[in-house]
Amino acid sequence: LFIEPDEGFLACNTVGKGRLKEPAEIVEYMVDLLSYQKDLEGINVLVTAGPTIEPIDPVRYITNHSSGKMGYEIARAAKKRGAKVTLVSGQTSLTKITGIDTVYVKTAQDMYNAVMENYKTSDIIVKSAAVADFTPENVSVNKIKKENDELVIKLKKTKDILSELGKLKGEKQVLVGFAMETENLVENAKAKLYGKNLDMIVANNLNDEGAGFRVDTNKVVILTKDEELDLPLMEKERLAHIILDNAKKILNSKKG
Repeated sequence: LFIEPDEGFLACNTVGKGRLKEPAEIVEYMVDLLSYQKDLEGINVLVTAGPTIEPIDPVRYITNHSSGKMGYEIARAAKKRGAKVTLVSGQTSLTKITGIDTVYVKTAQDMYNAVMENYKTSDIIVKSAAVADFTPENVSVNKIKKENDELVIKLKKTKDILSELGKLKGEKQVLVGFAMETENLVENAKAKLYGKNLDMIVANNLNDEGAGFRVDTNKVVILTKDEELDLPLMEKERLAHIILDNAKKILNSKKG
């Protein structure tokens, strides 16, 4: 058993790799090693999480309420089960997960670029990030002054990352999307499932108590082209494993 050292300031007054990991991190590593079946060993998992921000000027931007918690739990669960995980994260208040390659991004274009750089080597792609659908057409170089009673901002569509992945994915890749809805949950999720060529979609209703943003629980319906699984309210940590269980089942069927 070998736990990689951290980088930082060393006892020999130099900076580099060689620092002992924090005791809490060592304990977490050992718990993961002993507590979880490594059923995802040898599998590459790509997860996106959190919001994107679309600048209006150097001070202001457009974003959404996503905390990134669901995506981080999926990434953490995959790592615990032995997968090699890459996490593409928007700006969140969440702590970096030890042992996971994390790419931090800001805008929808940044996230698109990071996903395109990493999807080809991934067996399972879970796109749980809340990417902005629109971005300002022009970004002001200077702070916009409050001189007028109105401010009109012209927006343009961002690239649809999930739709692009649906076109590009290989026969043995599993693509999982998310759908946050306020009405017609299953109907809208099915349209996204088929319209974007997904293998699975996780849908939740913002109006359901405990299933919105910035909470540790979620209530979802998991849809594939063969089944519909309506789950009760549960902790996102537990839900992450159920999502991975279903993605793994699809992956196994594709690999034969």
